[in-house]
Amino acid sequence: MKPNGHKIVIVGGGIAGLCAAVYALRCGYQVLVLEMHDMAGGLAMSWRRGPYTFETCLHWLIGSNPHGEFHEQWQEVFDIDRLHFVNPHEFVRIETEDGDQLRIYTNADMLEAELMRRAWFDATAIHDFINSVRSLGKFKMLDPAAGLGENWLHLLQDVPILPLLRKLGKMSGEEYGARFADPLLQRFFSVGDVGKLSATAMVISLGWMNENNAGYCIGGSQAMIRLIEEKIGSLGGSIRYKARVERILVEHDTAVGVVLADGEAIKADWVISAADGHATIFDMLSARYIDADILETYQKRNTFASYLQVSLGVAMDLSDQPPMLTRLLQQPIQVDPETELGQIGFRFFNFDPTFAPPGKTAVTCILPTRNHRYWTDLRQRDSARYRLEKQRVADSVIDVLEKRLPGLREAIEVVDVSTPASVIRYTGNWKGSQEGWLVEPGAGFKMLPNTLPGLHRFLMVGQWVMPGGGLPSGPMTAKPAIKAVCREDHVPFVLHPEPEPAAV
Repeated sequence: MKPNGHKIVIVGGGIAGLCAAVYALRCGYQVLVLEMHDMAGGLAMSWRRGPYTFETCLHWLIGSNPHGEFHEQWQEVFDIDRLHFVNPHEFVRIETEDGDQLRIYTNADMLEAELMRRAWFDATAIHDFINSVRSLGKFKMLDPAAGLGENWLHLLQDVPILPLLRKLGKMSGEEYGARFADPLLQRFFSVGDVGKLSATAMVISLGWMNENNAGYCIGGSQAMIRLIEEKIGSLGGSIRYKARVERILVEHDTAVGVVLADGEAIKADWVISAADGHATIFDMLSARYIDADILETYQKRNTFASYLQVSLGVAMDLSDQPPMLTRLLQQPIQVDPETELGQIGFRFFNFDPTFAPPGKTAVTCILPTRNHRYWTDLRQRDSARYRLEKQRVADSVIDVLEKRLPGLREAIEVVDVSTPASVIRYTGNWKGSQEGWLVEPGAGFKMLPNTLPGLHRFLMVGQWVMPGGGLPSGPMTAKPAIKAVCREDHVPFVLHPEPEPAAV
């Protein structure tokens, strides 16, 4: 592609910032991505502890099927076909400490048979649920970067399922679960933030799994992040690490660059923030460009909870375990002074051979909490007690797992605990939130404005623009942002084919 002479600085090297960089580079822009951490990915992160790798982001990826929804969008920003996907037949297993259990399968036929086997008295609600899963697996997402003319075919294909989408969109997961008499099926839809989300979220996710279009990529989220980084490098873009942006430079209500924490000023024709929304608006821009809608959003709209993650490197072959397990507890776990959990979830990464040596398994447990201040304050004022609290939580989690898998404690080689303080420290995410804004019943998945009132040549991308967050929010917010940049600069938005390698 021919350089167009314009420079874009992108704040934040998470999924949205990296996708914005690729789109901009493919349209001829000079691009510099500034990432405060020493590696890209943001919340799309995993880390090594000895011989084990622990994942904190990727559960499934919409678009994993080469013929499925969203695959083409991923191909625009990296070569997704270089990833190897697995599609576990079991999504999650829900069980009590007295032995009752419910398997949620990814295949709709298997799921229907399982539900009817244990909850035949819920037959009407079960058949309606399974029909919804099958229907929404065909759902075609609208392209936020396209107009009505470009989206008309998707709209036409979606017409038969629009009534279903409207019905589910008005219900919470908890309300949807109340349709069933079976207690474990109720809990599947109502645990944690899932119960607060629009019921559409879980049903449509199961629909994509039924189509083998929501697989897990071997290597986790960092496997795809590395490929997007590689794409940026091949297109001539740059990423600077350990480059924390302190403020956005503004002249005459126009963004003209950024200032780093060390005082270095970097000028640009455009500034795109893929960083935390609250920090961008209220810190980097000192709340100079806000209106009543922005204030209401940040004061009243609910975010996803923050979390602790207990990660275990276990010298056991746990290949017989489900990929995800929700354990319902007789005695709740005390996470912090404001948080008790009556259930906890485990992930057994027995399906990813890159995460542990042969015969061993990486295991993680995420514990949601909204008491992020407790953990950040404790880390700052009393580091010794902070470490003790992390150990206490880890011991509680290990106790739960030991009851199910006797001998596990002795086989643990690595224990790692991250807290909301860790999330905030490494990502800057407001309140340590997992994914930004919750999509609550009736709210819909509509994007929030990616501009700020009165500020020119500045745009935002990522989970604070796209409620619901998740990895797809990267390209879904980055593409319309770069299209808007191109329109303003009278630059064609053409995703030029990449040049063929020179003959040798």
